[in-house]
Amino acid sequence: MKLSTFLKGGVMALAIGAAGMAQAEPVKVGVITTLSGGGASLGVDSRDGFMLALKQAGDAASDVEVVVEDDQQKPDVAVQIADKMIQSDKVDVLTGIVWSNLAMAVVPSAVAQGKFYLSTNAAPSQLAGAGCNPKYFAVSYQNDNLHEAAGAYASQEGIGKIFIMAPNYPAGKDSLTGFKRFYDGDVVKEVYTQLGATDYASEIAQIRDSDADAVFFFLPGGMGISFMKQYAESGVDKPLIGPAFSFSQDILPAMGEAAIGVKNTSDWSPDLDNEANKKFVEGFEAEYGRLPSLYAAQSYDTANLLLSAIAAADVSDADAFQQALAAADFDSVRGNFKFGPNQHPIQDFVIREVVDDNGVLTNKLVGTVMTDHADAYAAECKM
Repeated sequence: MKLSTFLKGGVMALAIGAAGMAQAEPVKVGVITTLSGGGASLGVDSRDGFMLALKQAGDAASDVEVVVEDDQQKPDVAVQIADKMIQSDKVDVLTGIVWSNLAMAVVPSAVAQGKFYLSTNAAPSQLAGAGCNPKYFAVSYQNDNLHEAAGAYASQEGIGKIFIMAPNYPAGKDSLTGFKRFYDGDVVKEVYTQLGATDYASEIAQIRDSDADAVFFFLPGGMGISFMKQYAESGVDKPLIGPAFSFSQDILPAMGEAAIGVKNTSDWSPDLDNEANKKFVEGFEAEYGRLPSLYAAQSYDTANLLLSAIAAADVSDADAFQQALAAADFDSVRGNFKFGPNQHPIQDFVIREVVDDNGVLTNKLVGTVMTDHADAYAAECKM
């Protein structure tokens, strides 16, 4: 397989291979993700995980054309890119968005125009329930899920009082809703921070003054880095719990020793014991010289799901292609994986711990918190 990369008008475009698939025409994929600013590490890992799966697939990925653009973490930019990809680039499938506010701006319009959207990360509740659509698949999770697992874990650990915090945007609201759904203790305070905030002095002061036994927080990307550094310097010693986003591989080096020992919930861990995951982790390290994150793992699965559907049906036959996607006939790095009736995953959720592994901060599997867990909104989906 030949991989070519070229720049045109600030857009990175990647063309994979020559001929060889059953498709009448090449399948065109538009990857919209965050490649600049404070959330860039999330988007870079999403892009790299997706492209690794295509490269590893060899001839099975021939005639797949991929165009990647930077949404700059701005909803209006994401919408402009999506419209261009649909109307000018004539893509068949869209994917790659990290942030839920961007997904809410792009996905409803994309599927209304007849395009498939496969989510590598963002999966807001609005699109899992009444807003579900036959052409929308969340390959990652539903936004509440990792936080539900954190709530279940906090309950299992007997944490009686907790302070919870997240950014004020769709995924942040879903996160605290999910946590509370499975937490049976007392939430002493619920705080929503500004999206993209870097100063957490006020929130840390509130944590210090509270009678909480622990803190649950969802702050992905640069927000999590800023909070962890300031929390460590504050001297507040209340234990922290988070979802994997708050302790993702892409941000752990910047967090430093402050992150060691913190428990976090995930649908994936680099040391999950299955052949697909071993191939992914080893391949990612070899290709990019770093450990993969959850974002990379979910994107890798998304690409392999797409390839499984391409092998089974022509993308121009929307009904057949939807059925091929829904079959989820691929080996997931997460092990157990299938879609529920709203085309969101039913999967296991694990607890991980941040460790220093020979000088490299990473996450190690501690145990399973939830098995074959579905989201809370499937019953509202009427497809």
